[in-house]
Amino acid sequence: MQKICPLVYFTALCLFAPTGGAQIEKEAPMKISSPDFIEGGEIPVKFTCDGENTSPALKIEGVPATAKSLVLIMDDPDAPKGTFTHWLLWNLKTDLKEILANSPPQDAAQGLNDFGKNKYGGPCPPSGMHRYYFRLYAIDAVPNLSANSQRAALEKAMEGHVLGKAVLMGRYARQAK
Repeated sequence: MQKICPLVYFTALCLFAPTGGAQIEKEAPMKISSPDFIEGGEIPVKFTCDGENTSPALKIEGVPATAKSLVLIMDDPDAPKGTFTHWLLWNLKTDLKEILANSPPQDAAQGLNDFGKNKYGGPCPPSGMHRYYFRLYAIDAVPNLSANSQRAALEKAMEGHVLGKAVLMGRYARQAK
C-alpha cells in the first residue's frame, strides 16, 4: 500500500469534501429602476415641465438589512450654473419596494428643491440634452430635518451614515416648438 503525502491528502480533502455547514449569502447590491424609462434612456415628456411634471414610478431592491431609512435625490449635473436639484426625499422606509408615479410616500419628508418648492420638479433644460440622476441612499440614521431643508443640510445629515447607494439616470431634451 502506498503512503499518501499528508499535504496532498489535506489539499484533496479541502477541495473535494462537502461543506456541511450553512452557506454564507452575500447581500445583493441595492438597485433603483423605473418602469417608465430604462437606464440611460429618455425620460418621457409626461414627467417633465413640458408635460404633466409628475414624478415617475421608481422600483427599489436590495436595501441593506441594517439601514434605518432611505434618501432620494434627483439632480441635473448638466445645468448651466452647476448641479440643479429637482427632488429631495428622505425618511423613506427601508421596506419600501416602489414609489408610485406622482405619489411620494406620505410618511417621507420632501425638501426644498432648486425651484424653491417642496415637491418633484421635472426635467426642464434650457437647451440641449441633459442627464437626470435619481440617487438612492440607504443610511443608518433617520435625519431630523425640517421640510424647508435644502440639499446641503440633507447631505450633511447623511455624512458618515451611508450604507449603500444606487443610481438611475435618464435623459431629456426639450423639443423645439
